Amino acid sequence: MPSPRIRIAGGRLIDPHNRIDDELDLYIADGRIAAVGAAPDGFTSDIELDATGLWVVPGLVDLCARLREPGEEFKATIDSECRAAAAAGITTLCCPPDTNPVIDTPAVIEMIHHRAQQVGGARVVGLGALTQNLDGEHLSEMFALKQAGCVGVSNALNPLASTLIQRRAFEYAATFDLTVFLHADDAALSANGCMHEGHVSTRLGLPGIPESAETVAVARDLALIQQTGVRAHFGRLTTQRAVRMVARAQFDGAPVTADVAVPNLYLTELDVIDFGADYHFIPPLRTQEDRDGLREGLRGGTLAAICSDHQPHEPDAKRAPYPATEPGASGLDSLLPLTLKLVTENHMLLHDAIARVTSGPASILNLPCGELGRGRAADVCILDPDATWRLDKNSMNSLGKNTPFLDWEMRGQVRYTLRDGNIIYSRD
Repeated sequence: MPSPRIRIAGGRLIDPHNRIDDELDLYIADGRIAAVGAAPDGFTSDIELDATGLWVVPGLVDLCARLREPGEEFKATIDSECRAAAAAGITTLCCPPDTNPVIDTPAVIEMIHHRAQQVGGARVVGLGALTQNLDGEHLSEMFALKQAGCVGVSNALNPLASTLIQRRAFEYAATFDLTVFLHADDAALSANGCMHEGHVSTRLGLPGIPESAETVAVARDLALIQQTGVRAHFGRLTTQRAVRMVARAQFDGAPVTADVAVPNLYLTELDVIDFGADYHFIPPLRTQEDRDGLREGLRGGTLAAICSDHQPHEPDAKRAPYPATEPGASGLDSLLPLTLKLVTENHMLLHDAIARVTSGPASILNLPCGELGRGRAADVCILDPDATWRLDKNSMNSLGKNTPFLDWEMRGQVRYTLRDGNIIYSRD
């Protein structure tokens, strides 16, 4: 069915990419932005949305969201999480390749795309596996994965067997102009750690993951990026030192970007003191100095994106002694309000914060979204910036209720979400 012609009237339109922050109407036709401000000649609307007192921003783009399908539908599904994303103002989700089966053949990514299209919520793009079955040894058919729609390649959390294999993988990816998405971790150093190595882990008697597990990996990866010329992205950095290493590489002209997961912007190793399973993350929560360094990296632009690192789990996954619980948290519902909280707490400017969840990640994925320029896909989030609500299991739309932010008061609530000019979520 054709997309409706929509006028969004009276809202504060904030589009960091195009440097717009003003009370302007937005006009949508044929699934795209038809005009900003004045109506196009002959425009008549099928739907009018009153955005008076609301903010109109680009639909959010989440760089890392595990949807659990295929393979772990008992945790969540593409249907449930795409709808949850829409309710959170997110219009694009990027899925890592560690599904079951792994995204190492065109058939798997095509199935994921087909399922997401059936749902009609947020769109889903996927990363292809860097190596076959993520085994770390045999390179995947990267060109075939790109042809099937993969927006990059990654080995997820799995280590590569050697730096030589990593070099060959980078060279192969560079041949096809594919971005390699990296998990910065030296597997020998992180070993079986389950939290940051430091005085807290020593006190709790838990095996730690040292800062050097990340920084050694970043140094190695940057050397190979320089050698091969591959475009690379560091996902979910956790340490201040790693951010500074990436900043130096960017200053020197390396084709490298980086992001941070939103829990690492608020939580630290101190939150693990009571062995709470919802604070079990891989990569782990670090020190307060690291948290402050991540915020500094966001302000300075070294970290171009904030992601949810969405990992929904069934309740049993968190019911075990801390080291035996499954790491990760459900993050779709809290991505937008926790990003806005950085602004209210004076850690970031509003335009920069919105850019880190819209145009920043869209640029990393090389997708034509994350902005409201004329002719762009009409992916729009309309939110009430003053609405307050409590994050609890009833207010969460994701099937995964595992989050360390349970019972936090949130500010900023989505009223409408549009994707390709269609309303995919309405709170009314």
